[in-house]
Amino acid sequence: MREVKLGTEQIRAKAEGFNEMRGKIPLLTRIHVHYTIQIPAGSREKVDRALSTHVERCPTAQSLAGAVDVTWSADIEEEESA
Repeated sequence: MREVKLGTEQIRAKAEGFNEMRGKIPLLTRIHVHYTIQIPAGSREKVDRALSTHVERCPTAQSLAGAVDVTWSADIEEEESA
């Protein structure tokens, strides 16, 4: 996330796809990604700024643009200052 370094144990993502029937064909129309993130103390502003551009900078979301709506949410826990 830009200038904030996170280890693999500090960020988790759960993606859920939603299909709609169009005619007799089930089509993927939406993907929702929920993040659980543990961030260093004092980094919340940088993380919020990075997340605000998530869909515009995500290669997968851009590849699916126009065909599949990509949304996201996040639970963010900031470590306490020492």
